[in-house]
Amino acid sequence: MEEEASPPGLGCSKPHLEKLTLGITRILESSPGVTEVTIIEKPPAERHMISSWEQKNNCVMPEDVKNFYLMTNGFHMTWSVKLDEHIIPLGSMAINSISKLTQLTQSSMYSLPNAPTLADLEDDTHEASDDQPEKPHFDSRSVIFELDSCNGSGKVCLVYKSGKPALAEDTEIWFLDRALYWHFLTDTFTAYYRLLITHLGLPQWQYAFTSYGISPQAKALLGLFDGSSPPVDLNNPRGRT
Repeated sequence: MEEEASPPGLGCSKPHLEKLTLGITRILESSPGVTEVTIIEKPPAERHMISSWEQKNNCVMPEDVKNFYLMTNGFHMTWSVKLDEHIIPLGSMAINSISKLTQLTQSSMYSLPNAPTLADLEDDTHEASDDQPEKPHFDSRSVIFELDSCNGSGKVCLVYKSGKPALAEDTEIWFLDRALYWHFLTDTFTAYYRLLITHLGLPQWQYAFTSYGISPQAKALLGLFDGSSPPVDLNNPRGRT
């Protein structure tokens, strides 16, 4: 059974938490208007939990994902902004715990009777190109696990590209938007985690890596943040500059 998380703490007083957040806590705390920078501290996963996950799913977990879980069994960091006398939650950074690193299935996507299956949504017209790897498949060609539900705006997924038995070197990180279109993010979990931290968990930041960018509603929320600009222009679709 997964251990209970420790109570939330403000700031990042412990060295391992400072390492985990790559120092972003101090940047946020020193930014004008930012308040309630909070990390829910979680204990490290035990090695048998990783082995059990691998056996259950017939997948070899990538080394960088293993190392992350051996440091902390999941991650959740939030921060807010103060507007007049109101505190407004804005940033949220999360990685699911091992027990919630579950395979994306039909039941996890739809709850309505007679809903289309994920296989019905397969579209093989957009395959690999020079600037975009081959997209994941909802059928047995890919094995997909949810890393983050993105507060309902999509899903960040750990994708095994070659089906089961799945090898660690066949993984990539992709974003599945609410319309169930795939968008490539990074080749490795480590690279994705750096993106997550450096984008400060701003609302819908993953949509900067799509062709259509973030929504007007998210842009309005970003107007509340007066701190340092994110390293990628969130107004720039496919924000890779």
